[in-house]
Amino acid sequence: MFLASARKLRSLGIIGMNQRNFGLISRYNPRHLYPLVDDKLKTKLLAQKAGITVPKLLGTVQYQHDVKLLKELLRPHDQFVIKPVKGSGGKGILVITEHDHNLYFKPSGDSIQLVDIERHVSNILSGLHSLGGKPDTVMIESLIQLDPVFSDYSYEGIPDIRIIVFRGYPIMAMLRLTTHVSDGKANLHQGAVGVGIDINSGKALHAVQYGNTILHHPDTRKTFSELTVPHWDKLLQLAAACYEMTGLGYLGADLVLDRDQGPMIIELNARPGLAIQVANFAGLAPRVAVIEALKTIDPDPQLRAAFSKTHFTVDADVQPPRQLRTRSDDL
Repeated sequence: MFLASARKLRSLGIIGMNQRNFGLISRYNPRHLYPLVDDKLKTKLLAQKAGITVPKLLGTVQYQHDVKLLKELLRPHDQFVIKPVKGSGGKGILVITEHDHNLYFKPSGDSIQLVDIERHVSNILSGLHSLGGKPDTVMIESLIQLDPVFSDYSYEGIPDIRIIVFRGYPIMAMLRLTTHVSDGKANLHQGAVGVGIDINSGKALHAVQYGNTILHHPDTRKTFSELTVPHWDKLLQLAAACYEMTGLGYLGADLVLDRDQGPMIIELNARPGLAIQVANFAGLAPRVAVIEALKTIDPDPQLRAAFSKTHFTVDADVQPPRQLRTRSDDL
């Protein structure tokens, strides 16, 4: 059965972990550039220098003895996001949507106290959520405001858009929608919904939760067939510009739509996961081959985005099987 599954994945052009690690990451991402994206604070500063909008930085905490300063640091803010600077996979992110005296409310409505936030920050500093378990820094950002277009498609949190960029060309995109079970986080492993997005139009193609195809949001019951991501051209151009910003040939650009500020980048990843292929019901391999065949890379991010729109559109009317199950070590 597994061999049949493997053959099916290859026929779809699905890239596995080994091919990603050795054929893409090792080949196109010089290791000395990793800190530019592994450190979210450095990424934020790079983006600002490049004129790219990012969430406002409210403060940082670097040392354990500074944890006691959190009360004063957070006092002016009713909403904020706490992140480990060197975290990955959404680990260690704490979202607060309301602050009332000594109570802080998460997107789910659950309340925590200042002592809980202090403990969380202390754990981040000790390296509990960082790459390699090394001591980390805490970054506190303004909370992104939900764009109304996603009101019926996301629950208790802010969705984000993951775009895979190869040699400066956006080649595949996915919208990650928060759910009740994901605790308001756009993390597929925690139960968020992944929606494949057509590179040409920004329209939803297919949606999956826990690797299984679904037709509507599990909480709001809104069907995905009507969903189109606004500002799509701008999002593609921002993602394409991350090539010049970082020098990385293969990366995942995570973007959001803020109600007031529009498209902005929240994070970049030098080792993006491969579940985006399941959400799109399409493999990365054919698209990688198209870009590798180019003799020159266009220096203009806008023109690269336009190239991708022309070459990587798909037939949105093609329906996938009800399920596309894959082993975790395949993706």
